[in-house]
Amino acid sequence: MQTAQTSVRTSQQPAMSAATTDIELVQRAASGDDFAFESIMRRHNRLLFRTARSILKNDAEAEDALQEAYLRAWRALATYRCESKLSTWLVRIVINEALGRLRRRSSAQVIPLDTAMESADPDTQQSMQDDPAQRPEHVAMRTQIRRLIEARIDRLPEAFRTVFMLRAVEELSVEEVSTALQLPEATVRTRYFRARGLLREGLSRDVDLAISEAFSFDGARCDRIVAAVLARLPENRAIPRS
Repeated sequence: MQTAQTSVRTSQQPAMSAATTDIELVQRAASGDDFAFESIMRRHNRLLFRTARSILKNDAEAEDALQEAYLRAWRALATYRCESKLSTWLVRIVINEALGRLRRRSSAQVIPLDTAMESADPDTQQSMQDDPAQRPEHVAMRTQIRRLIEARIDRLPEAFRTVFMLRAVEELSVEEVSTALQLPEATVRTRYFRARGLLREGLSRDVDLAISEAFSFDGARCDRIVAAVLARLPENRAIPRS
C-alpha cells in the first residue's frame, strides 16, 4: 500500500534535476519519495564518504558507516528545519556515526573530532615522529615521490635543468657550478632559483590533482551505497510532516 501511494505522489510532482534544491528534495523525501532521497544520496555521497573515511581510515567501514548514517538521516528528515545547509546536517550525522564506531571499537574514550585533532595524544605523536625510513609503505611512497620529482626535473628547460641538477641534486656550490658551466655566478643563481620555481609550480599542480582524487569515490561505490540504503528504507520510513 505504501509503495502505491509513493508512486502516485511521485508522478504528481515535477521531475527532479540538478537544479532541484536540497530543500525541495528533503520535503519530497520526507513525504515518502524514495527517488528524492536517492537524489540526496547521490548529490552528497562523495563528501560524506570522505568524511567517514577520514575518521575510520578504512574504506569498507566508511561505507558501512555512511549507510547507517543515511538511515538515521531518513528517519530524521521530518526534523530538519533548514537552519543549516543540508550537507552540514548530513556531515554531522556521519561524524557521529563514525565516532560511535570508534567508541565501540575501542574501550578508550573517544573525544569530539575537533578536540581530537588538537590533542597531544602520546601514541599519535609517536606515530608522527617515527622514522619513515623504517616503514615499508613510506619507502614505497618516497620512491613514487622521487619518480615524480625526476620527471619534473626532466621537463625543466635545458638551461635551467643542468644548473639545478648540479646545484640541488649534486649540492655543488655556486662557484663550482659557475666554473663547470662557464657561467657567471649571478647567472647560476638566477637559473637555479628559476628552476626551483618552475619545479615547485609543477609539483604543486601534481599535488593539487592528487589531493582532488584522494579516497576516490567512483560510480560503482556510489551505486553500491545507494542501492544498499534504498533496499533498507521500507523498514526505516521517515515520519511525514504534519
